[in-house]
Amino acid sequence: MKKVSFAEFGGPDVLHLVDAEEPHAGPGRIRVAVRAAGVNPVDWRIREGQVLKAHPIELPSGVGLDAAGVVDEVGEGVDGVEVGDHVFGEGSSTYAEFAVLSAWARMPEGLTFEEAAGYPSVVETALRLVREVGVRSGQTLLVSGASGGVGSAVLQIARDRGITVIGTAGAANQDYLRGLGALATTYGEGWVTRVRELGRVDAALDLAGSGVIRELVELTGDPRKVVSIADLTAPELGVRFSGAAGSVPEALAEAVDLISRGRLHIPVEKAYTLAEAAVAHIDSQAGHTRGRRVIVV
Repeated sequence: MKKVSFAEFGGPDVLHLVDAEEPHAGPGRIRVAVRAAGVNPVDWRIREGQVLKAHPIELPSGVGLDAAGVVDEVGEGVDGVEVGDHVFGEGSSTYAEFAVLSAWARMPEGLTFEEAAGYPSVVETALRLVREVGVRSGQTLLVSGASGGVGSAVLQIARDRGITVIGTAGAANQDYLRGLGALATTYGEGWVTRVRELGRVDAALDLAGSGVIRELVELTGDPRKVVSIADLTAPELGVRFSGAAGSVPEALAEAVDLISRGRLHIPVEKAYTLAEAAVAHIDSQAGHTRGRRVIVV
């Protein structure tokens, strides 16, 4: 089969499309013929060697955690899924023609493979962040860098839970944030004042790693009310850096529920081929995403 692989840590140029042995579904796992794979910031952080504690790997290594596809192998001890089912979930080396998944759910009606591939890690991260920051119904959550995949999910999950969201993003994404129910403002000079004009902030999330931790602590009044997934220096200011994944099966179940109720939709901004994986990483690292980027197989 074809898969994207890298033999050394580094920039996007270390990614190569190679011929590889097909993986097989061991106990408690399934294999899918991949139709699409999600492109996540953690993918290029792993490629650069940034997050090896959370994601230890051996080189050469495949790339990708999220996928949607058609089940074609069911491992020992697995119930409730059959060959031919359309599923989405999380596994390893998903930028490939075949991948083994460790967590999965049936795709909701009406969802394309490209759309479904964008949900697993994003929804798990969004649910984890909302839980860790401790924001409740009736309170206001500030999301810095709100227009990407995780931000899109956070905004909609918060709205479903009765939480008001203030989101910061570039000028081109203001209407997008408002369409997701957020109070929107731009980042850049004067952004703290603009946020204050929109209301009191009870908790805050840093999704972009744009050096705003001090300001988020200032706005909330308490570093314990701020969580970052993008700034590795956050703990120096008493802010939690959230890097370890929670329960993916529970997140997938909640994603299916939200999608089925029409409460969650994350658009696909751009799709790439396997051969364009390096370009996908370059674009992902550049930021300014609206929704999700996916690899189409």
